[in-house]
Amino acid sequence: MNEQQRAAMAAATRLTQQGHLAEAAALIQRSLRTPSGTDAPATGASAPTPALRPARRQLAGVGAAGWPLRRPARSVPVSAEPAAAAAQPGGQLIQRSYTNAAGTRTYKLYIPAGCSGQDVPLIVMLHGGRQTADDFAAGTRMNELAERHTFLVAYPEQDRTANPGGYWNWFEPADQVKGAGEPSLIAGITQQIMRDHSVDQSRVYVGGLSAGGAMAAIMAATYPDVYAAAGVHSGLPYRAAGNALSAFAAMKQGAPPGKGPVDGLPLIVFHGDQDSIVAAVNGEQLARHALHAATMAGRQLHGHPRATTTSGRVPNGHAYTQTTYHDAAGHTIVEHWTIHRAGHAWSGGSPHGSYTDSRGPDASAAFLRFFQAHGKRT
Repeated sequence: MNEQQRAAMAAATRLTQQGHLAEAAALIQRSLRTPSGTDAPATGASAPTPALRPARRQLAGVGAAGWPLRRPARSVPVSAEPAAAAAQPGGQLIQRSYTNAAGTRTYKLYIPAGCSGQDVPLIVMLHGGRQTADDFAAGTRMNELAERHTFLVAYPEQDRTANPGGYWNWFEPADQVKGAGEPSLIAGITQQIMRDHSVDQSRVYVGGLSAGGAMAAIMAATYPDVYAAAGVHSGLPYRAAGNALSAFAAMKQGAPPGKGPVDGLPLIVFHGDQDSIVAAVNGEQLARHALHAATMAGRQLHGHPRATTTSGRVPNGHAYTQTTYHDAAGHTIVEHWTIHRAGHAWSGGSPHGSYTDSRGPDASAAFLRFFQAHGKRT
């Protein structure tokens, strides 16, 4: 980061604190177009960068930690009663909290009616910015799937004192490591549920959207001993950024090279190729990081991993391309979905939640199918 960019960040922080969000966002956007020094994240020359929307549709604000607040044009307004929508399937939606040295986070836990003491899988779902646990549950309809397939769903909720916009702080170095910060809180919530409820210890999973997707990638990298597989929707790779300015750069252009995890989990990735908030190149990088992690973990790829690509279209909806990469033994390493002409929204989601696009393939069903195929490695 050069001196001009440091000055821009300081000014943007002051503007944000004064409530001038649009001005702060514009200032940061201008600073990203200014050549920087050696601290600037590098991007590949071939990395696609989506065109910016007209000025009146660009970012309308920036959170105190640097994450954009504007909803995408194609998202559906949130229901006035997301809590009611989240609880509709018929099970029990309860609220709990977890505390450690990093702080306290509340969470919602959905317990389907079919739970009667048997060990069941657990999926931990991390919401995006400007969302709540109820909103995310309603938009993804994951509780409906839990009711049909009998598994627990947990929705940790970011504290607004940690980030005023409700964004997980995925770009802060202190929140990218095991045993500290927000990863320790999310893992603590997961382990608390595993202690307090009948959970199949080999079938615990984590997924998320946007900032929650970026945090899900962090959880997969830092706690592969807890989770069996992970899902990232419209998110970013592990250690994609180290501060607010580099977060904006990564969101526009992708993460700098060489920062992937040295170990990893089976991963499913969803990303819209017209996402103007988090560029689709981040989904491609997530797939590359997963392949790199598989190599570092000693899985035999024999040169290039075997890839299977299929394409399709949702009736009256979006076309999509699905590419699945396998190791030499045929085990899935990563499943990457590109949703064509889709923006920054949960694919196939419900209009009862925010940031959803019902015209895409059902990401929740795809996440569940992928998770069901992967138990914890032994």
